Amino acid sequence: MERYDLLYRLYDEFDTDTLREYQDFVDVFPPVDSRVALDHWQEASDELERRKDEIRDGFATGGTFAEVAARATREQAFAAQDLYSKYGRAVNALVLDVDETLRSAGKTDNEIPRDTLHVLTEFHERGVPIVICTGQTLENVKGFAIQGLGNELVHSGDVSIVYEAGTGVFTPGHGSQTKQLLYEDLDEEIRAVFDEIRSRVLPDAPADLRRGVHLQGNEFNITLKPNFDIGSSKAETVIDEGLVYLIDLLAEAIAGVEEANGDVDVDDAREWARAYYADADPEIREVLESEGEVSGAAVDDVPESVRDLFERIDVAYYHADAAEIGSLELNKVAGVEAALDVLDIDDPFVTVMGDSKSDLRVMQWVEENDYGIGAAPDHASRDVLDHVMNTDELVFDRGKSAEMLRTVYVLNLLAKLG
Repeated sequence: MERYDLLYRLYDEFDTDTLREYQDFVDVFPPVDSRVALDHWQEASDELERRKDEIRDGFATGGTFAEVAARATREQAFAAQDLYSKYGRAVNALVLDVDETLRSAGKTDNEIPRDTLHVLTEFHERGVPIVICTGQTLENVKGFAIQGLGNELVHSGDVSIVYEAGTGVFTPGHGSQTKQLLYEDLDEEIRAVFDEIRSRVLPDAPADLRRGVHLQGNEFNITLKPNFDIGSSKAETVIDEGLVYLIDLLAEAIAGVEEANGDVDVDDAREWARAYYADADPEIREVLESEGEVSGAAVDDVPESVRDLFERIDVAYYHADAAEIGSLELNKVAGVEAALDVLDIDDPFVTVMGDSKSDLRVMQWVEENDYGIGAAPDHASRDVLDHVMNTDELVFDRGKSAEMLRTVYVLNLLAKLG
């Protein structure tokens, strides 16, 4: 019988909704010291197994179908089967953004939901490595990863953290490869630009901007964050101003580096930087226009030596959240490649989940190389959603990352059946 027919039969003949309710209760039951509560949990666990046994007895591969029904809705199960029909293989690593992907300030009080954490532990128990891929600092990520997943899991050797959007990779339990500082491989010219910006970014900022932002504690990237609630009108104001300031500061730093190659006027460098980055990113162009800081230069006016540096340095804008300067040679793709190498995944087929432009680069890399699939929350950036909808349409509701993870989990269950 075709696999699709078996799934139809599974969801038509069995009360899978109630089965999932029992599974969810058993999985995320809070730790309590109460005999009554524990007895209730045991009763639910026994009923769960009874219902699973009915499915086990009804199919030749009933054990797998019982697990599918206990963890996935009909829609999720058929989506998983569609993925298996298309790709014919299981996912062998998860590549996961954190902010507004695994957790959402709008729905979950900025904590990773318990059901998401539980699904991640299930992937780990089945030997699927987890790559946390984020723009946050290493210490921040380590803190909530250990708090949510547990110290043993994080240090198991199957978890890697790509932090600061790819400037470093931390994979506990791998000896000399445990911490890789990828930014140390950049040439001296690029590192000099970043050193110059970092030394000036707050001391030289206009007073009102300096009071409204702070510098994220990165090892390499230079990230301005608002001193106001992310997404608020005040945060929007200071981040828009901060973006223009960072572009100008980058131009001045590059002008200083380029002095050895000839006389570069700082005012010209500012015009070139604004023209180049406005052309590269429509959101940056919109900010420059709204701030009345549009360049009078054209992209073709930028000298080749200066353009070469611009092409290696990324300016990122996150609306009412952050303005950042990073290295295009040290993006999330570079970090994920390094993480997969340490984890010894030489034939990757990964699930990438994310919401921003930096995540999009990983999704595009995965698609171009047939390395896996991409998924995004429904509030992701336009470009991310366009990419996801044009590939496998894996979009999930805000704060519901567990639902997408369950689809991938079921894909792996179905892949075992061949």
